[in-house]
Amino acid sequence: MTPNRFANRRQAFWSGIRDALGAPVLVLFAGMIGFGAMGRTQGFDAWMTGLTSLLMFALPGQVVMLEMFISGSSLLAIGFAVTLTSTRFVTMVVTLFPQFHRRDRNPWLYLWVHMLAMTAWAVSMREFPTMAPKHRLNYFIGLALPCWIIAPLGTVLGYFVAGWVPPAVTLGLVFINPLFFLLTFTDVKPWANRMAIGLGCILGPVFFMWDADSSLLATGLVAGTLAYVIDRSWLRPQSFEVKP
Repeated sequence: MTPNRFANRRQAFWSGIRDALGAPVLVLFAGMIGFGAMGRTQGFDAWMTGLTSLLMFALPGQVVMLEMFISGSSLLAIGFAVTLTSTRFVTMVVTLFPQFHRRDRNPWLYLWVHMLAMTAWAVSMREFPTMAPKHRLNYFIGLALPCWIIAPLGTVLGYFVAGWVPPAVTLGLVFINPLFFLLTFTDVKPWANRMAIGLGCILGPVFFMWDADSSLLATGLVAGTLAYVIDRSWLRPQSFEVKP
């Protein structure tokens, strides 16, 4: 039975805000500062750099778009590359949104899905089992809304303070968000997730030396597939058997 953690939806919403106003917001803010600094050093104006964080709200895709603009790639190529980097959202949506209460699965989800990011997804996946389904959407909105609002603010701030810190620090800020995602899931119980993370750490450098451009995609595909196969074939084979 799912625990009744909140008395009502309003309480769930404010709990989401409280959980956001900590590590999630700070980590995302730092990453967007790094992206804003990158935008200025590459000659983009403040409006374009800030709007990418407001309208795209996907740091890896924003970095890819910026780098491909710099290299002179066509708009079609840029759109295709950004789409590929955003395919992770498909997995996030199909794993997170079905956990909402049935009455919350309505056209308004097209609005809330824009606020879905790695940070909000990771925290929601960890916290949703502790609350009733009817409270999950409000908790998610409370959690994701501050993260979305802080993104363009951090980007604009990073744009105007570019040059105050060494380039290595600027690049490091961009990678704080993936690090937070990794640390959030260090306490996950399924061994398949732990194996996927471990295999990714091992295979990532190997694929990078083989082909830097496709290394991230190849690492995720191979590490995730191997972890799934090992989990299904050896660790939990009985749980996948179809009962008569």
